[in-house]
Amino acid sequence: MPPLPFDPLSLPRDKKQLRRLLQAERQALPDRLERAVQLQSVLRIWLATRPDHTIGAYWPIKGEFDPLPALHRWTEGSGHGTGDGPPRRIGLPVMNRETKQLRFLQWYPGCPMEHDAYDIPKPQGTDLVTPTLLIVPCVGYGPGGLRLGYGGGFYDRTLAALSPRPYTVGIGYAHGHIPWLEAEPHDIPLDTLLTEEGVIWQRDGA
Repeated sequence: MPPLPFDPLSLPRDKKQLRRLLQAERQALPDRLERAVQLQSVLRIWLATRPDHTIGAYWPIKGEFDPLPALHRWTEGSGHGTGDGPPRRIGLPVMNRETKQLRFLQWYPGCPMEHDAYDIPKPQGTDLVTPTLLIVPCVGYGPGGLRLGYGGGFYDRTLAALSPRPYTVGIGYAHGHIPWLEAEPHDIPLDTLLTEEGVIWQRDGA
């Protein structure tokens, strides 16, 4: 990979400014397609180690990595008509306006879609699913599974309310590493972090 155009240690400590910088940097990565291809491979290999049948994901925006091709490949390995187990399902998030928490509707290629309040596509009229694993997009990430998101707190509120809590894997490009990132009281660390460079962190016992 070519060298990054900035030193991570010199990144601004203001999180709003940091989010803007990292999003702009992500969209401008000259080799983002190459990184995405590598991350597709990392994700497919990692999913092969998991026992889950229902995974919550996201619709990519603002230069985010798109996990849906790898997840669609993952569903093709399920027990459709083979007796090898229940079908594998993918869910995309829909926000509850009252609780500001997320629920997940089943997604599959070609399913009916509509736009939510943030103009992000979501499934329309499909089944509600309960993921045992969540793939969470990262604007940036830090030590110990800390994630820098968009600042809305949707995933933290959702995870705090779910019981049992799904396994969480943060996913993003390696340029988003923030070595000095510190947790805030509401932050819930991820269980695993994946980038195009592989599994870069995993919680002990996960």
